[in-house]
Amino acid sequence: MRQVLFILLLCGGSLTANAEEFAGGADMSKLVAAKEVLRDISSYRNKPVTLKGIVTKVCKKKGCWMALKVTDNDEITVKVKDGVMVFPLSAVGRSAFATGEIVTRVMDLEKTRKYLAHKALENAEPFNPNEVTTPMSVHILKPSSVTILQ
Repeated sequence: MRQVLFILLLCGGSLTANAEEFAGGADMSKLVAAKEVLRDISSYRNKPVTLKGIVTKVCKKKGCWMALKVTDNDEITVKVKDGVMVFPLSAVGRSAFATGEIVTRVMDLEKTRKYLAHKALENAEPFNPNEVTTPMSVHILKPSSVTILQ
């Protein structure tokens, strides 16, 4: 039994040693499955949660947001005010945990186009507003802390 505990401690320690932590690192006591949160997002409003996912994009200008793929079909934007946390471009493809509150931003068509144009500009990607024909809503996690694993 002591050998198993020792191995677990070694593994846990190596994860922490190879992680980038922001604001002390994610609060793992608040870890919730993203599917559960997305199924009933209203019940998680104004409550801190920790979500796990794979970083798919990071703001190329200021590192102020990252897209976190939390299920096979869903991404959540993890967004901070410029300079509060600076997510590295090297985070793309890595696992991350983010603790914070989820907000849903419901947009009309004009705001959707502006939002997507801004994201494309931040990532130096092409964008055609005429291709956007339906409004969208986005779920944003306003993080208080983040851990990005190596």
